[in-house]
Amino acid sequence: MNTEEAENYLRGRGAQVNPNNKFFAVDYVQEYIEGLDEPFLGEAATKVIPTYPKAILSKVNSPDIGFYRSLNPYQGCEHGCIYCYARNSHEYWGYSAGLDFERKILVKYNAVDLLKTEFGKKKYKPEPIFMSGNTDCYQPLERKLQITRGLLSTLLNYKHPVSLISKNMLMLRDLDILTDLSRLGLVSVSVTINSLREEVRRKMEPRTATAEARLKLIEKLAERGIPVSLMIAPIVPGINSDEMPALIERAANAGAKWAGYTIVRLNGAIASIFRDWLYKNYSDRADKVIHGIESCHGGKLNDSEWGRRIKGDGEIAEGIRQLFKLSVKKYMGENERPVLRTDLFERPNNNAQLNLF
Repeated sequence: MNTEEAENYLRGRGAQVNPNNKFFAVDYVQEYIEGLDEPFLGEAATKVIPTYPKAILSKVNSPDIGFYRSLNPYQGCEHGCIYCYARNSHEYWGYSAGLDFERKILVKYNAVDLLKTEFGKKKYKPEPIFMSGNTDCYQPLERKLQITRGLLSTLLNYKHPVSLISKNMLMLRDLDILTDLSRLGLVSVSVTINSLREEVRRKMEPRTATAEARLKLIEKLAERGIPVSLMIAPIVPGINSDEMPALIERAANAGAKWAGYTIVRLNGAIASIFRDWLYKNYSDRADKVIHGIESCHGGKLNDSEWGRRIKGDGEIAEGIRQLFKLSVKKYMGENERPVLRTDLFERPNNNAQLNLF
């Protein structure tokens, strides 16, 4: 990164550009910084955009990651992780997958009411809900809005199974609910860590907790008997691909019982956003990193092929797969993800009415 680039670099943000939305028929460009073009510079502050959807649960049918219902109280994420696949979904809302994704957060204020409505349907059959398959349900806004806490409280009231994934220490705020869910066999948690090097985290995930803090999160969850795992996501060849054994060892020592991983893939607008970030932060190895990613996805950055898009294939991907397998066996043994109970589901309001007779 040269001096001019360093001066213009947006600290605390992952993306450094706001690429055009592919759904727009017209591209708007900034030709001059001064004068009338000032609005193109945008605002650095995060904007909260209220939304009131008609449904809150999304059915996921994927042979790669299983079949489940996904629940996302937020669209967009202040964490600013440069690789996030959810960036592309922001374009459906009329925003950019770049800086807009980090600075314009859509909040589903009626999420709790929608979940209660769903549970109240006579034909509803419980199966594990995944929070959050898109953006982190414990991102910074959650500290104030507490929508995730309200959802967890609802899940506990209905005795409904849930799996969570996050990289934020804010989850500790809800230890009381998570502990009660765990006692009933209704919850499992995955904590994402993809590097122990603070320099990498600051660049790749600028507004997230440190790796040490996340290891402490794993430890606190494990102390309460809450099933917790490590998710190494994503592996980026040439940047963090050498850290897998150390990550698994540290997580296992903190109390994680099983682990998973993904290899980075750069679909849609993420490819240009990631390239821009990569050449600004790792210019000494950028070409090598790009070629490494391509080698894991059939020579492409954009990979949607079932079976390959998550773990990749080829020599590099196979090396990562074997390293993961050996490291898990060494530090975690043969532990498997727990099967959450679905037989405890009940509608508390209905039960309360029955007790009147």
